[in-house]
Amino acid sequence: MPDPPITNIEIPAVARELLAAYVSGGTIAVPLSARDENFDLNAAYSVEAEFARLRIESGRTTTGLKVGYANKAIWRALKLRTLVWAHMYDDTVHHATGTRAELTLPYYRSPKIEPEIVFKLKEPIMSGGLDAAAVLQHIDWIAIGFEIIDCPFPHWQFKPADFVAAFGFHLALVVGQPRQIEAEMIPKLIDELGRFRVRLSKDGQLIEEGSGKNSLRSPALCVAELAGALLLQPGAVPLSIGELVSSGTLTSSYPITRGEVWEVEIGGLPLQNLTLCFK
Repeated sequence: MPDPPITNIEIPAVARELLAAYVSGGTIAVPLSARDENFDLNAAYSVEAEFARLRIESGRTTTGLKVGYANKAIWRALKLRTLVWAHMYDDTVHHATGTRAELTLPYYRSPKIEPEIVFKLKEPIMSGGLDAAAVLQHIDWIAIGFEIIDCPFPHWQFKPADFVAAFGFHLALVVGQPRQIEAEMIPKLIDELGRFRVRLSKDGQLIEEGSGKNSLRSPALCVAELAGALLLQPGAVPLSIGELVSSGTLTSSYPITRGEVWEVEIGGLPLQNLTLCFK
């Protein structure tokens, strides 16, 4: 068993507080890191695990992991050694039919949208330090997706430990059409994942152009980093068969509201575009 985190914050109580805010769309006035300077990532992962336990107890199941801070340039400033992660659930992951999907925002707080590459595992990843080729040998399919995030803390003011404890601000993941990975595709796909481009548009207007390089130089390398980080985190479970990994945003995050139509167009990767309408 991992050593208990050193913090004055009561883990189960905070997990229930975060769950209540998630269900209601309420805010949490004071981030956890501001309540106790000793609230670190180990404590945050304990809260996230308790949150997952409460959701599973209520009848939900976990479907995989989303990552945060998939950009090494900010790790030093934030005193991070690696990226961070949180669980996704059967009621937060939605699969598009075709290239267009609709999503009803459950409440109105301050949600944002991020285009990401989504992977589904066909084999567990039990070791760290893998290269892109080794990762892709464990992958069933890839797809473009939109992750919707929403911060329970006022004005999006938080530290990495708050982000983890609040289940990575995960609200929803909309997954586009999957592309099955065949062995003969892997050599070309390795290059494509590091070079492909995306165009993010809102209501027909270009918002930003992004790249696979924005996710740790390649989304496949982001999965490798996640696999290694899980093995180093006490109590974490390695990536398993059938799990999804949402591998970090390819652009900046942008505020969204009901009635908007967002589209991500992909160039240089054999995936179909995805359009998402908010209700």
